This record gives sequence, C-alpha cells and structure tokens, in this order.
Amino acid sequence: MEIRNLKYFLAAAREENMTRAAEILHLSQPTLSKAIRQLEDELGKKLFTRHSFRIELTEEGMLLRNRAEDLVSMADKIEREFLSFDDITGGDLYLGLAESYQIRYLAREIAKMKRTYPGLRYHITSGDTEQVTEKLDKGLLDFAVICEAPDPVKYGSLPFKNTDRFGAVFPSGSVLAEKDRLTAGDIADFPLFCSEQSWRNDIAPWAGERFSDLHLEGSFRLSYNGALFASEGLGVLLTLEHLVDTMEELEFRPLFPPLELRFYLIWNKFRARTTIAERFLSQVRDSFSAGDR
Repeated sequence: MEIRNLKYFLAAAREENMTRAAEILHLSQPTLSKAIRQLEDELGKKLFTRHSFRIELTEEGMLLRNRAEDLVSMADKIEREFLSFDDITGGDLYLGLAESYQIRYLAREIAKMKRTYPGLRYHITSGDTEQVTEKLDKGLLDFAVICEAPDPVKYGSLPFKNTDRFGAVFPSGSVLAEKDRLTAGDIADFPLFCSEQSWRNDIAPWAGERFSDLHLEGSFRLSYNGALFASEGLGVLLTLEHLVDTMEELEFRPLFPPLELRFYLIWNKFRARTTIAERFLSQVRDSFSAGDR
C-alpha cells in the first residue's frame, strides 16, 4: 500500500468529488481513479459509493480515512525528521497539550529555543489525556502534557511545579456568587458543564456520595466553549482556574474540599527522539530543576 495512494484517497474523501480532487492534486481524473481502484483491490473492499455528482465514503472507506490520516501524518513527520538531521539551526517539534495556565512555561522555553535555533518549527495540538497520549504512542508527537500521573514504565515525565485548582464558573448574578467556595451540595441543583475526562476522573471521586446528585448538562473539551454556555445562563462550568476570562460577566469559585491537579510533561521512553526534541527536553529539564517556572 503506497503512501502516495493514501494521500490521493484522503483528497478524494475530503472533496467528495473526483474531478475536484484531481485538480487539487494536479492529476488527471483517470490517474486518480486508477489509484483509488488499486487501493480497493488491495483491501478487497469498496471505499466509495458513486453518485451522479459526488462520491461518498463507505463504512470501510471511513475506517481507512481514520487510519490513513495517521499513516500519512507519520510519513510526513519521518520525512521532516530526516531532513532536519543536518539542520543545526532548528527542526520540527510536535507537542500535544492539555489545558492549563502552566502551558505558559513551555511557551517560554520555546521562545528561548527560537532565539538559539531560529529554524525551530513547532506544531501544537490540544486535547485531553486520552487524545494526546494516543498520538504520542503512535509517534505523531514528541511530547505531551497531561493532568494525571503517567505510567512510569511507559513514559518519562517532568512534573510542573504548581497545581491547578478546580472550581466553578457561572454568571455574576448567580446565587453561587454569595459563597467563597462551593461544595457538591451547593452545585447539586444546577445543570453542569465539564469535560468527560474530568467528570469521570476528578469530579466523581471529589463529590463522593453526592455525585449521584450532580447533573451533567453537557460536556466540552474546551473550557472556552463551556464558558460561553455558562455566560448564557445554561449552567455552571466546572473547570480549572485561569482558563476562561471571568473579569466581566462570569465569576469563579474554588471547589471544597479543594480539588487540585498536577500536570506532567511526558514522552514515550521507547521511541527515539530527534535532535531538536532532545535539545528541548534538556532545556526544559534544566529549567524545571532550577525552579524557572
């Protein structure tokens, strides 16, 4: 199975039109159609359903699209890594980041590296622990930041110095604003917004016996989006402090008993790192050891 044909397939899947995909790829339509047929013959499955003016992925085609995106990304990353071996001024760095105000410390390290290695190119993706560790395990990322203790057998890690405090974000006119801190009982009567990961791993053990009294109205991976719903009076957002602007129409109150999370920079112990990734890790390790965060 050729990477080139997978790239052709992804273009056709994205455009849902063979003619338009061929134009974008600067190919003739027969050449593109031949590549797709070759993939279908190799896999023994039909990848597209043809309609009059468009094509549509079959169930097997959807599965291949998900796998092909990772394979093509990996192939591109490998190519860039080999091209950067002789580049003493930089290279490509791939990071997957959970949401935390402490990400500023990594941004500071990247800024320092850019001054030393002006050819540094960094690629940032955001997500929860499950999302970023999956990409890390596939080799699509060099490093990830997660908010739970990593498996020491599989990952190397550096803990961030501070912890992040969990709390509730709600409109300024809410009765919750009368309290300095909020218990599970205080928020039991409100529709709640939270990420699925935090709801399961953090809020459930924090609330204990009162967890069954809490109502998850909707889940958000990004706190900013959840804050927009909270600002419209649709519910209370449970999130980490400093992730949303509470200066005007929203307020933040910490949870009680206190719920705090420790964040970690992690890497896969069993994957080789590029030169620029090694330089980055060495710099971050020195800065963290010196307390520069």
